[in-house]
Amino acid sequence: QLQLVESGGGLVQAGGSLRLSCVSSAWTFGSYTMGWFRQGPGKEREFVAAISRNGNTGYADSVKARFTISKDNSQKTVYLQMNSLKAEDTAVYYCARTRTNVFSESKYVRQELYDAWGQGTQVIVSS
Repeated sequence: QLQLVESGGGLVQAGGSLRLSCVSSAWTFGSYTMGWFRQGPGKEREFVAAISRNGNTGYADSVKARFTISKDNSQKTVYLQMNSLKAEDTAVYYCARTRTNVFSESKYVRQELYDAWGQGTQVIVSS
């Protein structure tokens, strides 16, 4: 069974940076789209960023130009570099895997298309 383990969360001041990591147990890591989602206090879980098997990326408007998703297939790890953090970025961040082969915004933002999820890592941004 696929396991995804996130790390890198913590407490940071507004304007600071954090890098989240998500390690996959699957040897097929490089074959699928990986995504990051987040759930803020009292909010629904929402899409943050996704990266295709070919390295194409997509972002939520709220994080564009501040967050960068990347991956290292040899390490079976996907990263989320978060810069210029804001208080509203406070959330539990989850990585997830989708078997959907088509990389389009209409698909990679849809949580129901992701079939494996990590346990989440907490990010708190103090203002």
